[in-house]
Amino acid sequence: MPQRTATLPRRLAAPARRAVLPLVDALGTVTGPARALPDFLICGAQRSGTTSLFKSLSGNPAATGPVLRKGVHFFDTAHHRGTAWYRSHFPLRLSLRERPGRPRVRAFESSPYYLFHPLAAERIARDLPGVRVVVILRDPVERAYSAHAHETARGFETEPFARAVELEESRLAGEEEKLLSEPGYVSHSHQHHGYIARGRYADQLERMEGHLGRDRMYVADYAELFDGTVGELRRIEDFLGLPPGPDRVPGRHNARGRAAMPEALRAELAERFAESDRRLARWWGRTPSWCA
Repeated sequence: MPQRTATLPRRLAAPARRAVLPLVDALGTVTGPARALPDFLICGAQRSGTTSLFKSLSGNPAATGPVLRKGVHFFDTAHHRGTAWYRSHFPLRLSLRERPGRPRVRAFESSPYYLFHPLAAERIARDLPGVRVVVILRDPVERAYSAHAHETARGFETEPFARAVELEESRLAGEEEKLLSEPGYVSHSHQHHGYIARGRYADQLERMEGHLGRDRMYVADYAELFDGTVGELRRIEDFLGLPPGPDRVPGRHNARGRAAMPEALRAELAERFAESDRRLARWWGRTPSWCA
């Protein structure tokens, strides 16, 4: 059987995982040439259900993720480490082959910064020809508010939400240009403080389409993925060439409690996203659930 990554993190507490990871990485590097590269990627958007989709797909016997990780962040912050390092995170190719009574197992990972990083799509297209990607889109106002709670809990944000939104333009000023001109550069603010910018989905999807092509992209609506049925999950599995997995609706993972957003602020942010949402609807060929 292939290495199953969905269960390992639950068996190991976070400190134990941190202790084990260097050993796993060392072993993976030694055996890297015999290891698989991903067949598909979950590329974002951040705080749009990527962890839940990862867990659902990891429960499919025909899919497996990296060892002890959900995401490797190779195409955004670790590309300088090289493909051999990237391979080291995935199961041995031999373990994924088709066998009697079992289809070929497809490897994948989920790194939601891939959608937003300006070089990730180009790198994915170059390093993984033929790979398919899944993107989940959520109401950008709710996504921004959820991202702020997430970054605050992780210690990457110290300002209240309204102030963080005010600071975003100055925090991100010049950062994308620097990422493009210095491929090894890592921007803390670009990765952790893009509350509004990450919700301008049309720009990111058009960039990804330019490198990968529309036929290799599946764009899911958060509301449909979490509508209490397996319908959207089944459509994603079909796009990825996976047989139907267990008949369980996607659970909600990594949710964080937070106070209600003031209605005036919500209305202001919705207006800021209005033009981007119209562009998204034209690109997508449908009305996003949050605009219906």
